[in-house]
Amino acid sequence: MKKLSVKSNRSYDILIERGILSSCGELIKAVARGNKAMIISDSNVYPIYGGTVASSLESAGFAVCSHVFPAGEASKQLSSIAKMYDSLAENGFSRKDIIVALGGGVTGDMAGFAAATYQRGIDFIQIPTSLLAQVDSSVGAKTGVDIKQGKNLVGAFWQPSAVLIDPNTLKTLTPEFFSDGMAEVIKYGCIKSASLFERLEKENAADIIDEIILECVSIKKDVVERDEHESGERMLLNFGHTLGHSIEKAYGYTGITHGQAVGIGMVMMTSAAQNAGITEKGCAKRIADVLKKYSLPTCDKTPLKLITDGALGDKKASGDSINIVLLNKIGDSFTKRLKKSELYDFCSKGEII
Repeated sequence: MKKLSVKSNRSYDILIERGILSSCGELIKAVARGNKAMIISDSNVYPIYGGTVASSLESAGFAVCSHVFPAGEASKQLSSIAKMYDSLAENGFSRKDIIVALGGGVTGDMAGFAAATYQRGIDFIQIPTSLLAQVDSSVGAKTGVDIKQGKNLVGAFWQPSAVLIDPNTLKTLTPEFFSDGMAEVIKYGCIKSASLFERLEKENAADIIDEIILECVSIKKDVVERDEHESGERMLLNFGHTLGHSIEKAYGYTGITHGQAVGIGMVMMTSAAQNAGITEKGCAKRIADVLKKYSLPTCDKTPLKLITDGALGDKKASGDSINIVLLNKIGDSFTKRLKKSELYDFCSKGEII
């Protein structure tokens, strides 16, 4: 078992082991304060893994109930959170009890937000089952939902009590969902690890996935410890996301995945920065090539003006300015502050790759 400890205002461990789902009950018992556990999961994941997790929790002495919502980003809204509150209240959950988030990024974000706000905060466990959630969203305490004005605009920082990662769950992902998570892996190589990026170029990620998960989680852990509430370095984790979130919004959060949109955003920003003389030449093509290798798109038909206008409502915007994440070169990133009025002109320097 690999163990990483996150030192934050509420410290916790990340445990990575194949087969950990079958022993999750005892691991959760070690950090739980009460004897009730609610599994929050979606309609795709719960039928596959819900029984294993519930059985392990019951064997550890928990009274277990579950709340299952329709799978997909379209469920990531306040009305879904209200239904979670109803389930928690109807089953008599108190602050000492615990929520178990079983699923991908949408599940973790929503279950975490429900935990952060129900009775002003109860404990929760992250059990990420998608690649995207295992390498990124399950670590770092960001929780929340989408509203019509934008993605993740309502939420809270709420640290889990533990993160349990079982790479075996990736075996049941469709190729599309594996590719979706690879966009975040590629992001980590772009912003922090040239060696990881080179491995993604030269090797097959599926063959080294355990090593990839460990490296990505280690990078994020270190960044989160230094900047828990995204006031500085943590902004680098948003590489590709400012434009990516806007693309998702343009699609109404259906018809394009988060990873697909982020990948497009990474290429758009890097191409523009190259042509502005900021980023080392050739970076945009390298990013585009590795995205294509893992079956991810590099461009989109959405008009650029619609994308940049949509990005102006992003969380990285403040007053008349917006923070964007750029690369000096692969593995070396920084934030740049632009006037909102400059974003379209800056992005228009880019080329389709």
